[in-house]
Amino acid sequence: MNAHKVETVLSEDGTLMLKGLPFHAGDAVEVIILERGSQSEKTAANQAESNLFPLRGTVLHYEDPFEPAVPLDDWEVLR
Repeated sequence: MNAHKVETVLSEDGTLMLKGLPFHAGDAVEVIILERGSQSEKTAANQAESNLFPLRGTVLHYEDPFEPAVPLDDWEVLR
């Protein structure tokens, strides 16, 4: 399935005109129409997405990442 995105503005209520599509006469296509949100909605969506990963872009540094979390002397199994 090939996808082609076109952004346009309606010239009159309930009428959409698309020109220059990369399809030929007789091709079966599926049309999905999405209303574009306002700029404030896009900004809010971007902020919500960035809050999902609050550590993204931060620097992480581990002194010894393979060091045990508990000292070996504290392990009862080793006694």
